[in-house]
Amino acid sequence: MNKEKHDLIIIGGGPAGIAAAISANKAGIKDILIIERDNILGGILNQCIHNGFGLHRFKEELTGPEYAGRYVELLKETKVKVLSNTMVTSLNAKKEITAINSKGVNHLLGKAIILAMGCRERSRGAISIPGDRVAGVITAGAAQRYCNIDGYLVGKKVVILGSGDIGLITARRLTLEGAKVLAVVEICPYSNGLNRNIVQCLNDFDIPLYLSHTVSNIKANKNHTRVEEVIISKVDENKNIIPNTEISFKCDTLLLSVGLIPENELSIKAGIILDPRTKGALVSNNLETSVEGIFACGNVLQVHDLVDNVSLEGERAGISAANYIKEGNKKSKGIKLEVGENLLYLCPQIIKPSSVVDSTPIFFRVKKPLDNCKINIIINNEIVSSINKIKLIPSEMQSVNIRKDMLKGAKNIKIEVIKK
Repeated sequence: MNKEKHDLIIIGGGPAGIAAAISANKAGIKDILIIERDNILGGILNQCIHNGFGLHRFKEELTGPEYAGRYVELLKETKVKVLSNTMVTSLNAKKEITAINSKGVNHLLGKAIILAMGCRERSRGAISIPGDRVAGVITAGAAQRYCNIDGYLVGKKVVILGSGDIGLITARRLTLEGAKVLAVVEICPYSNGLNRNIVQCLNDFDIPLYLSHTVSNIKANKNHTRVEEVIISKVDENKNIIPNTEISFKCDTLLLSVGLIPENELSIKAGIILDPRTKGALVSNNLETSVEGIFACGNVLQVHDLVDNVSLEGERAGISAANYIKEGNKKSKGIKLEVGENLLYLCPQIIKPSSVVDSTPIFFRVKKPLDNCKINIIINNEIVSSINKIKLIPSEMQSVNIRKDMLKGAKNIKIEVIKK
C-alpha cells in the first residue's frame, strides 16, 4: 500500500497544533502536514467569543477567534500543508496514519508525529446523574457552540452543573442572550473556575453559586419531551448526597460543565502509555511519549486553563519533533518524577538530564485550595529549592523550573506543596 510521506504530521489544528507547526518550521522542517477534522483551523477557540486570551502571549486581550486568527496568519507565512475536514481513524507505533474525508481514505507516514487533538467534555453518562432521560440536558461547550457559532439559544431557564471556566463563561453568555440562569451548582466546596470568571460571570450578574451541591434528580415535563425540573442536594465531605437537603428549580435546560477528558483514543491505538492522573500521555521533558518519535502537547496531554500555555507547549513540541527529525532519537536515561504531597499530578513525568539545555518547566495542579504554602523541589531527598505562595487553587495550573545544574547526580526528584 502506497503511503503519502511527510517529515512531520500534526494531528489537530487548534492552538497547540498550529503553534507546533510554526515552531517546527522555524526550526528547519519544511515538509509539515496538519490534519484537522473541522473545516477551519482554530479548534475550540472559534466558539470562545469572549475576551481574555493572549495576555501572556501577545500582551493584549483578545477573543478566542482573534487569538486563533493571529496564529493562522503566522501559519500562512509558512508552506505548512493543511488537510481539513479530515478525521484520523488510526495511528500506530510505526507512525502510520489512516485518515478519511470526502475524497476517500488517506494513508500517511510521518518521520515524526505530534498529537494535538485536544479534549472532550464529560457527558451525563460519565457521571451517572439520576432521573428522566429527556431533551434539555447538554454539555456547556456544546451550548457555547450552538449559541456563538450557530445562533441558537439552547434554553430559557437554565441550571448549570459544574463551576469550571466553560460553565461560568456560558452562564454569562446565556444571560446576555436573554436566558435566565437560575443556579450554578458545584460538588466541591470551592469553585473550579478562575477567580476572575467567578466575579465577571456570576457575581456581576447575581447568579447564585451552590457549593458542595450536586444534581440529585432530573424530572421531565408531562409529555416526557424535555426537562421541567432539576433538583439539587447538598453533599458531605465524601461527596455523598445528604438526605432532606433538596432544592428544586423549574427549568427547561441543564448544562453540564463537569470536566474535560483528553482525546487519547489514537494514543491508545499507537500503544502510548497514559498517565492515570492526567489521562494524557506520559511524556519526558521534550514532550516525547513512550513511543519513539511521537510527541504530545496541549489539552490532549494535560487540560490547561490558559490557551497561552497551550501555545507555548505546542511550540516546545514542534522544536522537539524538529530535533528528532534532524538528529534521530538520542537514547538517554530518564528520571521519573514523584508526585508529592497535595499534588494531583506532574507533567512531564520524566526528565532526561542530557536533553535539558538551561532548565525545564514542570507543570502541576494542587488537590485543594491552599493558603500560605510553599512549593518544594526535592532532589536526592534534599530540598534544593523552595518557593513561597500566598494561595494555590486547583483551577490554576502552576509550574516550576528545574535548572540543569540541579540535575547533576540526580537519582530521584519529587515536587510537593506543603503549608508553611
